Amino acid sequence: MATKVRKLLAKAQRTSNAEEADAFSRKAAQLMAAHRLDPERIAQHHDDQLDTTEIGLGRGPYVRARLALLTAIATSSGCAVVYRSDTTETIAMVAGYRSDLDVVIAMYTSLHAQAAAQMSQQRSFDAAATRSWRRSFLFGYANQIRSMLEESMNTERQHREVVDNATLVPAIIDRDRRVKQFAESAWGPTRRARQPARPNMLGYFAGQEQAASADLGRHRVAPRGALRAGG
Repeated sequence: MATKVRKLLAKAQRTSNAEEADAFSRKAAQLMAAHRLDPERIAQHHDDQLDTTEIGLGRGPYVRARLALLTAIATSSGCAVVYRSDTTETIAMVAGYRSDLDVVIAMYTSLHAQAAAQMSQQRSFDAAATRSWRRSFLFGYANQIRSMLEESMNTERQHREVVDNATLVPAIIDRDRRVKQFAESAWGPTRRARQPARPNMLGYFAGQEQAASADLGRHRVAPRGALRAGG
């Protein structure tokens, strides 16, 4: 599954045609949704192990926007996200089934690289204004990716028969419950993070527009103090 998503992302990255990039992007999102709603895969709890992975978010003004992008992707795959910060870096920790984590990592790596390439082209009248626009761009980008993944999930559900949905919904709820219990056991107490500062709306809308054609393409946490929920 992760290999198929990576191939679609690579195709979208290579093309200079916006319509082709959008088609590959949405195909990747549809594949992700189908993977998430595959009844046989959902039922195979014993063959798909629960795990955690860590993703570095760096430091500075773009950390929370990167976290928003990662959270949009991870929650669409039924994964849980928290983060911790120290003096050198912010680390996002993602918990879920290994097959879902592989897809999340592939999609986040590709989408963040694409967003960063677009952000780097923007220059404002001073450094502070440039940072504000780029940060807002990434927030808008993350929000649009979340909407696209939700749309693909809803479309995939509509394509399935009613009898499948009657079986799928309880299975997905049970799978999500297992992830939540595993995350609580791995991380211990968490606390909700403060809301990030309000974005620059021009940059935000530019990020949303860019994401519309985006390429949607094990560590045990030691005991520590409360962590902050991602998003």
